[in-house]
Amino acid sequence: MPRLKELFLNKPECVIDLPEWLLSPEKVETYRAMSGLAIVEIAGRDSVAAVVKGVEAEGFTDLLPTYVYTGTEHGQWESVEKAVDRLASRLPEVRVHNMMVLGSPGFWHALNGRFISELRSRYGFSTPCVGCHLYLHTVRIPLSIMLGEPPIIAGEREKHDGAIKVNQVSEALDVYQNIANDFGVRLLLPIRHIVEGARIAEILGFEWHAGQEQLGCVLSGNYRGSDGSIKTTAQQVQRYLAEFAEPCANKIIESYVAGDIPDHLEIAARVLKV
Repeated sequence: MPRLKELFLNKPECVIDLPEWLLSPEKVETYRAMSGLAIVEIAGRDSVAAVVKGVEAEGFTDLLPTYVYTGTEHGQWESVEKAVDRLASRLPEVRVHNMMVLGSPGFWHALNGRFISELRSRYGFSTPCVGCHLYLHTVRIPLSIMLGEPPIIAGEREKHDGAIKVNQVSEALDVYQNIANDFGVRLLLPIRHIVEGARIAEILGFEWHAGQEQLGCVLSGNYRGSDGSIKTTAQQVQRYLAEFAEPCANKIIESYVAGDIPDHLEIAARVLKV
């Protein structure tokens, strides 16, 4: 997958203006004709476990793996390819299609970078993780609409053996799903209520240690204090999403769906001034 790796390294604007080698008009029509298609998130082991559960629950026959870049990753690209191979091996009865790579540095920057000082002043906390996960899920919405609105499967979990991640609290997961619903797309979170990591390992059926054999993020753990505690509250996250991140992402996706590359920063600045 050398061209996919090149996309990942260069990180161009790649949400609707896709190169033909990545998604040709003929391939669009092929995917649109599939009644059992799901677009799937490729990240760490939870994303693969979520796909397994999704197939079990809904009987998908075709899976389109997608990787969305953020600009904060580090590690070996080959770990992403390996995750797709593991998925195909785990579900031999399902067709796993060639992976697609998507992303928009401008979208990520508008939600999570440019206005950090303003967001911290307004909401009392500053972490890119919530907006980042919102971005990861919403970037796939235009693709789903392009392909006839197949559901998107992602590996979010509210709790991780008792640990809480601010980007995966129930209030945040509800918003991720609500935005997809607003555009007529289902965002499926099949492992949302699975707490135990041992259960994830059981679903996978093969060895894959949590947080390993996947790309890392340079901002990992940024919302935790030096003692590991989290001061950010669910109420703060909920207000940030309701007043800024959700309306901002909605307007950006509206632009993409209309066939336009949005002015991400202008939209974010406009939402903040309301």
